[in-house]
Amino acid sequence: MRLTTKGRFAVTAMIDLGLRQTKGPVTLSAISQRQHISLSYLEQLFGRLRRHELVESSRGPGGGYRLARAAKEITVADIIYAVDEPLDATMCGGKQNCHDEHVCMTHELWASLNRHMVDFLDGISLQDLVDEQKNKQGAPQAVTRNVVFHDEREPAVS
Repeated sequence: MRLTTKGRFAVTAMIDLGLRQTKGPVTLSAISQRQHISLSYLEQLFGRLRRHELVESSRGPGGGYRLARAAKEITVADIIYAVDEPLDATMCGGKQNCHDEHVCMTHELWASLNRHMVDFLDGISLQDLVDEQKNKQGAPQAVTRNVVFHDEREPAVS
């Protein structure tokens, strides 16, 4: 399983959009410049995102894109699926014909990994990622600490 640039760029562009949409529609050219993603590639991605009703566009002066629904209602899995990114660790694409038209010995392992990946990405909202970026932008770099939870009782600060 590999997440390609298509999925990575789509998520990155959606975070950018989520960060800036309160000021009105966001142009793809602005996202392109900030994120160093080809404008023509963004146009392809946003066409797919629009068809899956994750973004909506407005034309004309002052036009651009905004989220079609609240960022807390859009998951990373929604974005990945909208741009046709496969999340499949099996060799057979889930068809169970991995080894001479039979199920291979590790098929259930990779199918289980698929389920975990989808559950994980479905549990992260675009709002979570937008908030994370806002926190990074507002936090002083010298004071940043990593909090590691060794168990469910007390965090350990490193």
